[in-house]
Amino acid sequence: MAFPKDFLWGAAASSYQIEGGGLSEGRGECIWHRFSHTPGKVQDGDTGDVACDHLHLYKDDVKLMADLGLQAYRFSVSWPRVIPAGTGRVNEMGLDFYDRLVDELLRYGIQPYLTLYHWDFPQALQDKGGWASPDSVAWFAEYTEVMTRALGDRVRSWITLNEPWCISILSNLFGQHAPGLSDPATAYRVAHHLHLAHGAAMGVIRQNCPGVPAGITFNLTPTEPADPNKPEDVMAAQFFDGQFNRWFLDPVFKGTYPADMVAFYGDALDGLDLDAVKAAAVPIDFLGINYYNRTVMAASGEPNLPADAEYTEMGWEVYPQGLTDLLVRVYRDYAPGAIYITENGAAFDDPAPVDGIVDDPRRVEYLKGHLLACDNAIIQGVPLKGYFVWSLMDNFEWSFGYSKRFGIVYVDYATQQRTPKQSARFYQAMIAREAV
Repeated sequence: MAFPKDFLWGAAASSYQIEGGGLSEGRGECIWHRFSHTPGKVQDGDTGDVACDHLHLYKDDVKLMADLGLQAYRFSVSWPRVIPAGTGRVNEMGLDFYDRLVDELLRYGIQPYLTLYHWDFPQALQDKGGWASPDSVAWFAEYTEVMTRALGDRVRSWITLNEPWCISILSNLFGQHAPGLSDPATAYRVAHHLHLAHGAAMGVIRQNCPGVPAGITFNLTPTEPADPNKPEDVMAAQFFDGQFNRWFLDPVFKGTYPADMVAFYGDALDGLDLDAVKAAAVPIDFLGINYYNRTVMAASGEPNLPADAEYTEMGWEVYPQGLTDLLVRVYRDYAPGAIYITENGAAFDDPAPVDGIVDDPRRVEYLKGHLLACDNAIIQGVPLKGYFVWSLMDNFEWSFGYSKRFGIVYVDYATQQRTPKQSARFYQAMIAREAV
């Protein structure tokens, strides 16, 4: 592999998954606090109350990033830590945490990539309708105003939203994530308002941080028919691609919803001004892509993956070729000026450290395969500018609690001891070799 010399090497994490601190220091309740404290919603009754205690250990964590040679760190801000009620009064203690975190990153020469929203929506605003309320666009713009005013002089890359599919469909149609609803009309209303909120936030970023790169992150999956010779399988794959990928890509890059999906959803879109989504198509400087697995669809509507493939602890197929295919397709169909892999990684059943060593050979091979997939996409002309491994360290894995470990750094949750895994050492060596 021979990556461009300006290729950016980083790692990613998100606020609710690592920060901890509960509702201390003036932090308002978020929907994940409410969800995880509701019996039966999260495996083993786990919550993010302590998580990795990054709120108090951030200096050690940034030092660890520097030791690994990371050039960039993608993190998210907890909206209710900064604005407890979601709008109005700013919690200076919460804002100060991110101020100190950014300064610490810069002290070590690590570029902060700030994601404004990675799912910890203020519960006070959820009680007023949440993202399903048209007011959510203004709420998010106000929050963006606060953050860009506070950190715009130092943060040189902004991401508006992380994975709108998860925020809307997974959380409000399938009910697997907070707020845990199962209503199609609500899910598509949420998706619509997320598009508008992204457009509004981009306007705020442009005004307060002129010339600073900004974009959005989508979780995308390359989708293919189980049998390309069966028209019904081809149609099933086309539908899934429309729901998962095009429903989010088309508004941002084309200012429209895909016509075939509008026709399919029908009454579920009643009351939405679909033409208004053109407000989402403001120019972005980069697209963030989170890639974990491909989707193979049969006419039954069920995924149809090979039984003999390798799978992670999440039940996701390990398929690096899918990342190359996805990058080439997105660049071909949407032509973003720059792309970053903002998340890519795997959960495996890692052993506890022995003499300071955590052997995770499957993750090492996973990273090798997916970095090679990135290299192959670059060779084919894709403007891939950087890679953020998911995740920096083991953390609260949403509805799976602490049962899944994605980190390249092992976390002993009882002691908060961090131990770099062999995958971290591989990544460290990769950066040292490629970033000369």
